[in-house]
Amino acid sequence: MPPLSAPLTNPRSDRVKAVRALSRRSVRERAGRFLAEGPQAVREAVQHRPDCVVDVYATPAAAQRYAADILEPALAAGLHVHEVDDEVLAAMCDTGSPQGVAAVCRVLAAGLDEVLATSPRLLVLLTHVRDPGNAGTVIRGADAVGADALLVTDASVDVFGPKVVRSTAGSLFHLPVVTGLAFEPTVERLRAAGIRTLAADGAGDRVLGDVDLLGPHAWVMGNEAWGLPEETRARCDEVVRVPIYGRAESLNLAMAATVCLYASASAQNG
Repeated sequence: MPPLSAPLTNPRSDRVKAVRALSRRSVRERAGRFLAEGPQAVREAVQHRPDCVVDVYATPAAAQRYAADILEPALAAGLHVHEVDDEVLAAMCDTGSPQGVAAVCRVLAAGLDEVLATSPRLLVLLTHVRDPGNAGTVIRGADAVGADALLVTDASVDVFGPKVVRSTAGSLFHLPVVTGLAFEPTVERLRAAGIRTLAADGAGDRVLGDVDLLGPHAWVMGNEAWGLPEETRARCDEVVRVPIYGRAESLNLAMAATVCLYASASAQNG
């Protein structure tokens, strides 16, 4: 493996401060960059979206451990790879105990026009979703079932925040993510494209098993605490509930999304 750049050892350097500042949404939006932490996220970024990777940072131990699947592909792609000591990496990252490697990435900017041009069959639309872990888990689930894209309204959590990125386990680099959408115009665009919108909500008058999931559709997922407001449900083509057979009051957002997405994937992939 070719040698890395000169080691970075000063945790108070301007470069380290600039990387750490990406933990703030305002900085991410201004810079158009975010931080991917840990070997799984960095591996997926390097292997699937090297075009978005700006810099890779690795401790000496991580450089040895992940040479074959992260460092060598990164260097082969012409990416900037920097050796850092443990203190510097800790100063860069949002987590208290980073796993030896991190990457600064450009925000993965996909557009709704671009997504609709692919004639998608399965989409997810998040509106007023605020919990980073839930948002990341939904992205991971959407990736697992082969969804065509994830759409996120402007009222939802920033999917490029460190907690969301970590919880996607690298899936953020596998499918298009469109952010900053207004809900009502987005639903109208989907309808015009022949894509039904299915609101997932406990107040649904249709049960998941009774809904036609063969055609193109988008699951609309709402806030963790209050779900989807009535006016949002009214904008969708159908309101669907996941049946509860036991005594649990409800499923949380990530669980409900996973159940709905796998039902769609099963129907569409036969």
